[in-house]
Amino acid sequence: MIYHTNCYNTSSEFVYLQLRAKIVNKQLKPGERLPEVKISKEMGVSRTPVREALRKLTSEGLVRIIPNSGARVTAPSLSEIEGAYNVREHLEALSVQLACHNGIDRRTAERFEEVIRDEEFAFRARDIEASLEANNNFHKLIADASKNIVLIEYVENIILRTNVYILFFDPLTEEKNYSSEEHRRILNAILSKDETSADKLMKDHLRHSHSVLEKPYERRNILAKMNGLDKQNEAFSSQGGISYDRTGKNTVL
Repeated sequence: MIYHTNCYNTSSEFVYLQLRAKIVNKQLKPGERLPEVKISKEMGVSRTPVREALRKLTSEGLVRIIPNSGARVTAPSLSEIEGAYNVREHLEALSVQLACHNGIDRRTAERFEEVIRDEEFAFRARDIEASLEANNNFHKLIADASKNIVLIEYVENIILRTNVYILFFDPLTEEKNYSSEEHRRILNAILSKDETSADKLMKDHLRHSHSVLEKPYERRNILAKMNGLDKQNEAFSSQGGISYDRTGKNTVL
């Protein structure tokens, strides 16, 4: 494949965007190695921009640098995902309670409606990146309404973390746009300053978001069978890949 790096500001930006697109589009799977030498040869760049791109992807949680093994696409375990969603549930419950207590002005309410419309459009287009952006904006608006600077920072961080799981494991098979409906109910509770309802609706919403994710080891096995790679994956694991046990925990071999 011929790449044209002159369309980008820097070589590292070019490598970053190419690798990120492959991860988002599932061309690179959880646990897959990302050898610097191979990537630099394929993309016609030196290893320095590859390292910079991998560091940026690591900061986003999409890649992990493993000592004595190199870079790999992130392969979160079930316990890690569950832990992250538990933390997010507590943080956002507080966020929505404070938003109810503080109230929101008309301009902010209009911004909420605009974000929900963006989310509905993204769902119809099956655009996961646009959907994530709209979803992020909705939850960040609630965090901003809490007026707690520390909480806002923590909420933004946990959103970035759970976005990785959504990119990897959300099958996008739901025919109905439950997320937007749930967001509207949460917004109405905030507008009514109903802290009890807002708290429950937020927790239910995040539990639903968590529940639709595919289990990592199941997704890996399903993809392998679909692509006829199950035997190759066994060989990959025996040579130092990622192995999932029946609990969903991953182990670097």
